Amino acid sequence: MAKPDLKTYRDRMDKAVSALKEEFNGLRTGRANAGLLDPVMVEAYGSTSPLNAVAAISVPEPRMISVNVWDKGMVVSVEKAIRSAGLGLNPVVDGQMLRIPVPPLTEERRRDLAKLAGKYAEQQKIAVRNVRRDANDDLKKAEKASDISQDEQKKMEAEVQKDTDAAIKRIDEALKAKEAEIMQV
Repeated sequence: MAKPDLKTYRDRMDKAVSALKEEFNGLRTGRANAGLLDPVMVEAYGSTSPLNAVAAISVPEPRMISVNVWDKGMVVSVEKAIRSAGLGLNPVVDGQMLRIPVPPLTEERRRDLAKLAGKYAEQQKIAVRNVRRDANDDLKKAEKASDISQDEQKKMEAEVQKDTDAAIKRIDEALKAKEAEIMQV
């Protein structure tokens, strides 16, 4: 076994933080956001495709999303996909254009979304801690195999811990920002 490269563990921690930000994009706040429609899948030409593969999505106003469907024959299936996605959105068909008003959130719904954001953050913190555990295990193995000295192992473990703390801090900051965005009326 060769000397463990700490950069690979750092990259895995960064991926956990990025994944959290992706999950947060799908969470609905009071404002319209094109990322809100990312989970929508449309039955198109005999297969299932993401919505952005069959239409252009834009946000003309703070509380409105517009979806411009490229193929006239797809309008009905796009509308059905948006309605059945469980996002609580009701598109209004206007030719090949769908206008989707984003209703304001109730206080209860805001609290639920904040809880969900907390759950997402906790899952990514667990992922970061798992990366730390893998790194420490690999460092112990490398020390046992005499690839690194005990001092080097301790120094590298401290660095892994520092990276872990930084990643968890970024997750907490992202969660705090998202909760503030959700609770803002």
